[in-house]
This record gives sequence, structure tokens and C-alpha cells, in this order.
Amino acid sequence: MQENNMTEVIEFLLLGFQVNQGLRISLFCFFILVCCLTIFGNFLIITLVSTSKNLHTPMYFFISQLSISDILLTIDIVPKMLQVLLNNGDTIAFNNCIFQLYVFCASETFECLLLTAMSYDRYVAICNPLHYTFIMTSVHCVIMTATCWLFGFSIVLVYIITTAKLNFCGQVTIDHLFCDLVPLIELACSETFTVNMEIVFIGFPIIVIPATIIVMSYTNIVLAVLRIPSSTGRQKAFSTCSSHLTVVSIFYWTIFSVYVVPTKGLTITVTKIISLLYTVFTPLVNPIIYSLRNEDIKKAIQETSNKRVPWKIIHNILCR
Repeated sequence: MQENNMTEVIEFLLLGFQVNQGLRISLFCFFILVCCLTIFGNFLIITLVSTSKNLHTPMYFFISQLSISDILLTIDIVPKMLQVLLNNGDTIAFNNCIFQLYVFCASETFECLLLTAMSYDRYVAICNPLHYTFIMTSVHCVIMTATCWLFGFSIVLVYIITTAKLNFCGQVTIDHLFCDLVPLIELACSETFTVNMEIVFIGFPIIVIPATIIVMSYTNIVLAVLRIPSSTGRQKAFSTCSSHLTVVSIFYWTIFSVYVVPTKGLTITVTKIISLLYTVFTPLVNPIIYSLRNEDIKKAIQETSNKRVPWKIIHNILCR
């Protein structure tokens, strides 16, 4: 009877950053710039990997898939966040909120799995180089990537559907930048035990198991590299892993800071800033990390710039 008397919630109020107008406008312009650079940088990676024969390798194929995920995450989060920021808070329809949450969780899950596949690729390349071409074939790479996409967008449906069935009443204000899982569950006035258990038994392993596999892969990689007699060989082997290891470190540091490590000592503002790191800034820095000192990427840009005039501008910017 109590549930029947509850008013059905059709929208939420996202507060965003409650700051003065001048700062809001500055942040709005800054995030628009970040969004444009993110989409441009990741689209550049996708285009180069698709068109350059030198980049038709498993590593760059995985990087292009990571760029697709980063673009998807940016499109899902940033446009509504800009609207919330500009209006100093804005409403979002219930269905749109659930959909935003679903795409966000699915893309983050996919990235966890893809980073694990990339660590396996580096493990095979360094620890079993003679069999690399037989193990990491194009077919195997496509199957691994398709599995990551399918698993990422299917497994999270379990607790997304359960979350959507929760009853929300009274205060429907989300003091956050977007529809995140934890703030949304805190607003529910019905029993949340089921969705919390689903997060623990489904969501938690999605983060921990891939992280464990990555640690094991890099442990074996380090042991294999240390057995290389020449310092030049060791340096070259480590250089092939440095970009991926940097991306993994940034990704898991932010994820663990928000969802695994207790956040009682963190203020709401600090939590929002940390969430910006893995939703806004990580998609921006990923293509930079993978291309800034990557000679293969620079060579592909140079070859493309010789064919098409607009690419010369890109070449001059990135290859100075």
C-alpha cells in the first residue's frame, strides 16, 4: 500500500557544480574545448589505424577500439553535463538518466576488459615472441574485442534493470555531474539490498579480476624483460608497454578511488572532481599518451599528410 501511494518519479535534478556565474561560464568553455579535443584526438587515432597499413597490428587495433569507447563515453556524459553547468543545475528525465547510467557503466566495463586484452597482447609479444603472430591473429583479435563489447553491454544490464525498478520518492535531487550508480541508489526509498548485492557479486569482479590479470601479466613481463642481457633490449621492451601501463594506472586509480576505496573522508566536490578524471579527462589523455611519443603514429600522420593537405596541419602540430 505504501508503494502504491508513492508518486512516480519522471525526472531528476542534477546539481552539478554550484558555483558563481563567472566560474560556471569559464568551466563551460573549458569543457567544450576538452570535449572537442577528445573527439578529434580519438577520431584521429581511429582514422589512422583504419587507413595506415603500418598500424594494422593487434596493438593498434585495440587502441582504435579504446578510442571508440572513449568517444562513446564523452558523448554520453559531456553534453548533458555542459547543460547542467550552464544552467547551474538542470533536470534529466528518468529514462534518460537510466540510459546515461547504462552507457556509462557499459563503456567503463568494456574498457576494463579491453585493457586486460591489451595487457595479454603485450604479455604474448614479450614473453612468447616466436608464437606472437600465431596467437594474436586478426580473427582472434576481433573475437576478443567483440567479446569485450558484448560482455560489457550485457553484464551491466543485470543491475541497471534492478536499479530502474527501484522506487524513488521525496528528494529527487542528484548532487552530482551525471547519473552515477551510487548517488542514484542513495535516492531510492525502497529496498536496495538486491541491487547492492548485484553490484558486489557482478560489478566488483568486473574491476578486480581484470586488474588481477593485468598485474599478473606485467609481473611476467617484468621478469622476462629483466632476463634480456642488453640494456638497449630491456629499454625497447619496456617502451612497448609504457603507454598501456600509464593508461591502466590512470584508469584504475580513478575507478578504485571512487568505487572501491571508502569515500567517507572525501567531500562531494572532491568526488565530483575525481569522477571528471575518468569520464572527461581520461578519454582526452588516452590518444595523447598513445601517440605523443609513438613513432608509428607520427609516421602514419606524415604519410597521410603527404596525400591530403588538411593533414599537414595535424602533422605540424603533433610532430614538432
